[in-house]
Amino acid sequence: MMRHLQYGTPAKVFHWCIVALLAVQYPIGWLMPDIHRGMSPGAGMTFHISIGIAILVLTALRLVWRLAHPVAPESSLPAWQRLSSEVVHWLLYALVLATTISGWLFASFRGWPVSFFYLVPLPMLASDNAAAGRTIDGLHQAMEWALLVTIVVHVAAALAHIFIYRDRVMQRMLPG
Repeated sequence: MMRHLQYGTPAKVFHWCIVALLAVQYPIGWLMPDIHRGMSPGAGMTFHISIGIAILVLTALRLVWRLAHPVAPESSLPAWQRLSSEVVHWLLYALVLATTISGWLFASFRGWPVSFFYLVPLPMLASDNAAAGRTIDGLHQAMEWALLVTIVVHVAAALAHIFIYRDRVMQRMLPG
């Protein structure tokens, strides 16, 4: 399979759409009130779940696109940077998928109806189970933090390539 030197337009669109949705998703998740047993999830949770589903779908599509259109690591980088870049990228995929799926599982274990922006009802991934809900909620929160740390590392590396190394690595993911 041929490895491309640049990311194609679909990869860039998926990437920046996911970035935008995560930038909205984290504040919603942190600012919405806790929902206790017997409470209705409300609009905040519905939007949080819906954005999570959008992130899940876009990430799955982005992953399929990347597997079908692999991009060669920047050849000018030292081996340790090429390897760490690959590790961080695959970790981002794994954490985004795990975080979104665990959120959907959490809603299912809580017995909350899951819909995509009130328009499309989505299947429950599990039945109502309080103990499993507490466990998966803890995992979901741990993955949120792990994802955030990984995002910070990814962004810091991108900024280092712009301002410290002054190479063109970051331009591979920019429009144009």
